[in-house]
Amino acid sequence: MTVELLTSWGTRLALAAVLAFLRVLLTSYPESPRPIHIPTPAIIRSHYDFIIVGGGTAGSVMAARLSEVGWWQVLLLEAGGTPPLESIVPGLSRVFYFPTGNTWDIKLHPQRYGLFSFNNRSSPIPQGKVLGGSSAVNGMLYVRGNRRDFDNWEALGNPDWGYKSVLPYFKRTEDYKGGYLGPTEKYHGRKGPMTVVPQMADYDVFTPSFIAAGQHLGFDVVDPSGPEQIGFASTDYIIRDGERCDTSRAYLAPAATRPNLHILTHATVHRVIFDQNKRAVGVEYEHKGKVHSVRAVKEVVVSAGAIFSPKLLMLSGLGSRHNLLPHGVRLVSELPGVGENLQDHTCVYGLTWTLPQHLPNTADDFLNPKHFSDYVHFRKGPFTTPIGEFGHAWAKVGVDGGDPLWPDIQLFFISSSLSQEGPLSKAAIGLTTQTFLDYIFPLSNTKGVTILPYLTRPKSVGTITLTSNNPHHLPLVDPRYLSHPDDITTLVNGIKLAVRVGQTPPFTKNLGARLYDKPLGACGSYSVGSDGYWQCYVRHMASSFYHFAGTCKMGPVSDPYSVVDHRLRVRGVEGLRVVDASVMPVVVSGNTMATVIMIAERAADFIKQDYAANDQYQDSKLWQQQQQSANYTS
Repeated sequence: MTVELLTSWGTRLALAAVLAFLRVLLTSYPESPRPIHIPTPAIIRSHYDFIIVGGGTAGSVMAARLSEVGWWQVLLLEAGGTPPLESIVPGLSRVFYFPTGNTWDIKLHPQRYGLFSFNNRSSPIPQGKVLGGSSAVNGMLYVRGNRRDFDNWEALGNPDWGYKSVLPYFKRTEDYKGGYLGPTEKYHGRKGPMTVVPQMADYDVFTPSFIAAGQHLGFDVVDPSGPEQIGFASTDYIIRDGERCDTSRAYLAPAATRPNLHILTHATVHRVIFDQNKRAVGVEYEHKGKVHSVRAVKEVVVSAGAIFSPKLLMLSGLGSRHNLLPHGVRLVSELPGVGENLQDHTCVYGLTWTLPQHLPNTADDFLNPKHFSDYVHFRKGPFTTPIGEFGHAWAKVGVDGGDPLWPDIQLFFISSSLSQEGPLSKAAIGLTTQTFLDYIFPLSNTKGVTILPYLTRPKSVGTITLTSNNPHHLPLVDPRYLSHPDDITTLVNGIKLAVRVGQTPPFTKNLGARLYDKPLGACGSYSVGSDGYWQCYVRHMASSFYHFAGTCKMGPVSDPYSVVDHRLRVRGVEGLRVVDASVMPVVVSGNTMATVIMIAERAADFIKQDYAANDQYQDSKLWQQQQQSANYTS
């Protein structure tokens, strides 16, 4: 334990030193990137029409869209600050897999069924604590999910959440900058706030072999934003002119100077305030060490994310009495679903293929001063995207039958291995020192590529619960990974698919790749490659892929665990909505960011529609234009 603690603190000190050095470099040139400017309100009013809690991926969208109505006064409260300089540079995105002042320092509750090769059977789970939220610190991958995900949401009792209803909102958000896409062009938007770009072919060495391997196995090359997802694909990113295009940059910054929008950073909301009629009438928040309250005339919108939205609801008296009363929280409304239904895309780490020494080394791009100079001065080179190459594949490999075009596994291809990042990779995901030294460290001087299989439709679900009634205490995050046996079977089949990819000529001949088949020490009693070995491997090496969802799920009144209705209004109270990944009844079959932005766009329209009659907003030209853009069909 002492070794692990020293390693953790050593990594933090090293990272702090590296970040300080990078910030000096990034501010040394006139051409350097510049952070967004968010004016500080001269005064916080006693009341606003809408108070938005959380300026993250969804909250930034909500603030921008609601403040379009000039006579609505909108307050956005964010616990973090503005995105730091290093977040702007796509090539530095991996920095945020480590604890920084711009992420919440959360760790998983020790897992009973897995993470056996991780410290304390736990793992760090970085979540954005900054304007733009996790969209400001993530890997910038733009993936929408499968159309069947949304049709399933509707089938579960959520009207107008089917694919035909949500597609126009995906298109509204997107400004796709790639070339003409032929049959799938009609599924994309070209004028939205979020700039989306394809991976640059100029730097592709490894991804074409990954895609060719999929074709060799009979898979199609797909557009992940198109109508079907089964197949192999390169990567789309949220990048504009070589800089990260998170929601704070795409939505919030252009709206920040509106006189009816106030944005207060470093403001931690303690609770939502309810009146005697169970109506949300404001919030209590802390700023610069002082606690304040502010009134909401129309609604409070909670957009704190799948971990912190249920925490705030519970601190405010919404949840199960069995969870709240032991912490001294007064029950306002019995909502047993708050904090339940936690879902995440469980991912298997460590599957590596070694490469010949003559191939490029992704790690060298990060260390090459010329690449950094090219980025700062000209916005060109490897730093204009996340360092390395990435690819996706979706497949149906499970044992439960069902729709063969609804994937249950995703393969995420990376042009490096855990060993190439040294002890930093160990610290990032939380591997034990013994596992790192025995299994990962032997590859330190070897180039490699990695394939990460992860569940797109996990059956294991967990919980978010309070640890106390202190708003500064982090909640307990227990996803109960691998508690459902089908998840283990699906991941084992996903590993087998990854191995098959690695056996194709594009891998073995084009890349000269060879599967690293050193036995994982804890699984040494099994034959490498057997089902027993891979099951053991999953138990030891699977962990979070940071796609948390479902903890304030949307559902019909007949579902006792639904927290919000299909218009995202919290049940049992008035004047309160939740808008973020927590409302997903089932997590989507892909990275969650694009779907969260879509949800926020829809929620903003719900609110505009709900208050249109009283505010005479339906007569304005802006309302008519927004309705036209939201309702067109592909």
